[in-house]
Amino acid sequence: MAGWRLTAFRAGTGVLLYAMALAGASLAAAQRIPDDLAARLNERQIAAYRTYLAARAPFDRRLDQYWAEVDSLRERRRGKRAAGAAFTAADYVAEHPPQYDGPPIPPDVAKVIASLRPPKPDTEIAGLHDFLAAAKSQYGYVPAAIPEREFKRRYAQEALRVGLTKAQVIDVYALETGGRGVYDMQAGIDPETRKGRPISTALGYAQLLAGNSVNEVAKHGGSFINRLEDLARAQGVSPGRAAYLKRKAAIVRNMVRAAKSVPYQWGRHVALGNTPRGQGIHALNLDPDVGPWLQVIKLRGVLDHGLQAGRTSLSGPELELMNLAGPGTGLEMMTPLGRRMSTSNFFSRAAYGRNTIVREKTGAELLAALEQRMRVNEKQAGAVEFARIFDELARSRR
Repeated sequence: MAGWRLTAFRAGTGVLLYAMALAGASLAAAQRIPDDLAARLNERQIAAYRTYLAARAPFDRRLDQYWAEVDSLRERRRGKRAAGAAFTAADYVAEHPPQYDGPPIPPDVAKVIASLRPPKPDTEIAGLHDFLAAAKSQYGYVPAAIPEREFKRRYAQEALRVGLTKAQVIDVYALETGGRGVYDMQAGIDPETRKGRPISTALGYAQLLAGNSVNEVAKHGGSFINRLEDLARAQGVSPGRAAYLKRKAAIVRNMVRAAKSVPYQWGRHVALGNTPRGQGIHALNLDPDVGPWLQVIKLRGVLDHGLQAGRTSLSGPELELMNLAGPGTGLEMMTPLGRRMSTSNFFSRAAYGRNTIVREKTGAELLAALEQRMRVNEKQAGAVEFARIFDELARSRR
């Protein structure tokens, strides 16, 4: 028995020593400084940088483990949803992602690193001129320009026609465009100064991505064509206007054909949206006849998703939450359980990092933050003008 204990002790000691050796090797690897960088640093800088690296490495591992658990639980919820099983608190990560609170990278070292290894330029995102050029080259299409107020009026008419309310539309507009949006606004470009650089392909009052435009044209393009042809045949329409609408219907028919050339899957629509054919379709958001229909029908689809789940009414913030996170995810976030959980459960790691408004919040706190921002932005000139147009339409109907 004593011999067994001694053997076990030696074995345990060996495992412990092996683990300590691995930890030491891992720490040494984390603290290793490339030769070209070490040659540019003095002894003090090297010591300070190694202190930072020694603290940062275990944090990065902990952060990776956190997001791995988030992804694993998200997959588990997908399986339970498919099986019709209810979610429990154990299906979520309750805590927010860990925050690094160790020593910062020394500024002088960071400056040297930046000079040796400049950050890679961001992938170039297609801009408004790309969408217009693609529309012309791929489909022979150039959207007509109309006054901003007239575009808002048509948008409001379409919204009311499909059952959206003034409050819902203004809230989404206020959040998505800051209350200052114009009909050809792209994310990242200031709508007034026209300065900036695109941060996504999002266009218009509802900020549809190129993938959204392809998706909606594939799904509803036939109804767009029918409406254009109906407008062309309407009583009192001039021959010139009728011919114009018929040409546009033919162009949209070609776009529908392109949108349906790939399987009806979100990933395939995103991929097509990154090509000239998809970018040309995206330019429809700027069209005074089709653009309002395209954006409004997207919001109506979110509303319908809520109705199918038993949500007979949705506030503007709730509609926007579903628009931001995806309809199904937004509904999940609004459940009593989802409202208590960290928003990290509902967004990818990259999306969580990009969207400052979602970070460090629960589902309920994100909904409240969306509403607060809407209330501030609805006082901006664009939102005020939009609200007045809805009021004018309401008076004319009465």
